[in-house]
Amino acid sequence: MEQPAKPTFPASDLSAAFPSRLAGDVRSVSAVMPDAKYSPLDPFRVDVQGETVTIPSRLYQDEPAAGWETSLTPPQQVIAHCLYSRHSDGYVRQRHIEQVLESSEPWTAPFVVRLTGEYVLEILEAIGHGLPGLAVPGSTQRKLYGDFIARNPAFFVRMERLAVNYWACYYRWKYATFGTYPGSALLEAFRAAASEHTGTRWPRNTPSPV
Repeated sequence: MEQPAKPTFPASDLSAAFPSRLAGDVRSVSAVMPDAKYSPLDPFRVDVQGETVTIPSRLYQDEPAAGWETSLTPPQQVIAHCLYSRHSDGYVRQRHIEQVLESSEPWTAPFVVRLTGEYVLEILEAIGHGLPGLAVPGSTQRKLYGDFIARNPAFFVRMERLAVNYWACYYRWKYATFGTYPGSALLEAFRAAASEHTGTRWPRNTPSPV
């Protein structure tokens, strides 16, 4: 059986990572970003409110010079932080995703959820601290992430499985059971958001937390 083609990601055009209405804003952000050392890697496709976006798993562009924010509007700054949350350096990813978490824009959700399937413990903890609304029924954050996960069930399953794999490989010595791992609580909160959004119990693809 023929395999579906992997999505490609042009190094010169980052607008595919966001809804088409933001293309002009993404170009403004790209103008302040240094040239890429390498092409973006392993793009993934997700649905954001009915529109498919293609987001790179890794970017290889240095951060802009100090003061870059002053030339961008607030929404453009969030776009920049989203993009740098895909940076190859984990410290850079953490700095920028922390600036994204308060946003209520639906197009930020895939950048946040993608990080739950990665291996940097401090990032998982930062996301957990930065999304207190996930624990609040009916909150804006629950609605935002519940809608995103409901539209992208296969993507979320992949994040669950990656989280379990990284726990087993790198953190089992510290967290004897998956339920005590920070990524487990975060995934539980996302599943609760999806359950509330759809009105049905969202399936689990990780070990039980108890």
